[in-house]
Amino acid sequence: MKFHVLTLFPEMILRGLEPSIIGRATEKNLISLDAVNIRDYTLDKHGKVDDYPYGGGAGMLMQAQPVYDAYLHVVENIRTRQRPRVIYVTPQGKVFNQAMAKEMAMEHDLILLCGHYEGIDERVLEEIVTDYVSIGDYVLTGGELPAM
Repeated sequence: MKFHVLTLFPEMILRGLEPSIIGRATEKNLISLDAVNIRDYTLDKHGKVDDYPYGGGAGMLMQAQPVYDAYLHVVENIRTRQRPRVIYVTPQGKVFNQAMAKEMAMEHDLILLCGHYEGIDERVLEEIVTDYVSIGDYVLTGGELPAM
């Protein structure tokens, strides 16, 4: 199984999982873990990935463009005929459980999308996300912890 994590903090994913069972599984090539830095895909020369919500509103959102371009890069490298499953980890999603874990384990490639700020521009979520998943009813600093 190949995990592709779209994140603003790839080192958090890679270093956080390295000493765990997941780290040992990647060392033995039982699974693959790819942490993709969304900032690498922004068109802003300063690496900016946040903006005000399209149509107005409070707070800041992750821009659609860098998230979408990072997603396209992963999809191009997967080279599969079917659309890959994209999990957006969000408190508004369906609560993760063992049945979901079994279902997702059947996938060859799984893309996990980690949000920050007030979330991600809804336009890109509608375009790429297949599942909205939560690990519980509480607030975290970002999507990296539930993705791990």
